[in-house]
Amino acid sequence: MSKHRKFTPEFKAQVVIEVISGAKSAVENCRQHNLKPQVISEWKSFFLENAAQVFQNGKTNGQEQARIVELERLVGRLTLELEVAKKASSVLGAHLSRSEP
Repeated sequence: MSKHRKFTPEFKAQVVIEVISGAKSAVENCRQHNLKPQVISEWKSFFLENAAQVFQNGKTNGQEQARIVELERLVGRLTLELEVAKKASSVLGAHLSRSEP
C-alpha cells in the first residue's frame, strides 16, 4: 500500500521555480526528490495559473489589515462597555438589596 506524501507550499514553489528558471530540469527534480513528472507538471500549471494573485494580494492584504484594526478597536470598545455595565449592575444590585426592607 503506497502512502501519499505531503509537500509544503514552499517546497512546491521551490521546485517549480527551479524548473521555470532553468536552474534544474524537471527530470533532475524528479530524480532528486523521487517525484513523478506529472506531479511537477501539475504544480507548474497551478503556479502559472495563480501567479497573478501574488500581485493582487498586496492590495487585498492592506484592506484586510485595515479591517482587522477596525474590528480590534470595536472589540476593545465593546469589552470596555461590558466591564462598565457589569460594574454598574453590581453596584445597582448592591444598592437595591440594601434599600429593600
